[in-house]
This record gives sequence, structure tokens and C-alpha cells, in this order.
Amino acid sequence: MSLPTCPVRPLVLPVALLLGTALMTAGLTGCSALSPFNTCDDTAARLKDLRSQPILNSTPGGATAPEGLDSVDSRCIDDTGDAWLYAARVYAFPGSRQKVVDFYRTTAESDGWHLQHDPSDPNTPDTTAGLCFTKGGDGEALLLTVQFTTASELKMEYDYDAGPEFDSGSGFEMEVGSETDGAITGCFD
Repeated sequence: MSLPTCPVRPLVLPVALLLGTALMTAGLTGCSALSPFNTCDDTAARLKDLRSQPILNSTPGGATAPEGLDSVDSRCIDDTGDAWLYAARVYAFPGSRQKVVDFYRTTAESDGWHLQHDPSDPNTPDTTAGLCFTKGGDGEALLLTVQFTTASELKMEYDYDAGPEFDSGSGFEMEVGSETDGAITGCFD
């Protein structure tokens, strides 16, 4: 006498494979309910906070925002596993890079930002490497970078044809950023 077979058993493996594939696909595509990663879902308030950071509008005397790049660019990018939010500005400055560095060392630090140095490259001057600051603690950590830029870099990054303001002096871009959960360990981690 043979035991009766259960018709459901042959469906267990295909259903399990289908469910596993669906869960993995949802996680990899950024579906926040199933994903182990932080995504850009519900980040509008955090982006607004980044755009309103006063340091983005603090510039050395004579700095100007180029036409067409004269507003804060803010976005959330979640293509690397953990989402990154940022607000950025581009400025042209008729003076030297050293004046930009000196201005932000003073201005950012007086606003509670803490200058970080790259321990793996301590000999590169700030006028080449730019500056990196951190501010805040767990859940509210922010990163501020000041990087120098040129007309050709603006063309590549923004498809922007820089005007005569980039022919002399220093162009720079400032970015205030944060992960969606506000966790940042430092500039060079």
C-alpha cells in the first residue's frame, strides 16, 4: 500500500524561490519597507534643512554665484546602498584660493563646524585638496566640503559654460551633506 501524496508539496520549492526573488529584488531596487538600506523616501524635510544651512550663503567678499548656478542644488542619491542627501552652491571668487580657505576656516569654525584633516595625505595643501568639516552628532551629523573647481570641471559636471568670472581667481563649490539617518563618522572614513 502506498501513502497518499500531497499535491501542495511540489509547489513549495517554486513558491519559495519566487518569494525569495521578490524580496531580494525589492531590497535592491530601494523599496524601503523591505530594503536593509536607507533610501530617499521621505527625505524632503531633511533636504529643506540642508538647503537652509547658513554656511551655504556665507562667502568671502567679492564671491558671486554664476548665472544659471545661482541657487542651491539639493538632491538625494540612493544608488550606493545608503542614501546621501546634499545641498550645494557654486561660486566664482576674484581672489586667491588661500583667501577662500582662510575665510571658511574662520566662518565655518565660528558656526560650530569642526575642520577635519586627511590623515593619509597630510602634506597636500588645503588650497589643492579643499576643506572638510563636520558638525552635529548621531542622527544629525553633517559634512561640509569646500572644493575648488574650474570652468572645464563645471562643463563636465553640470554641462555649464562658465563665463568670464572663472577666467581669473578661484571657483569653488560648497556642499553640506548627510546620510538619510544622519550618521557620518568623518570626512575621510
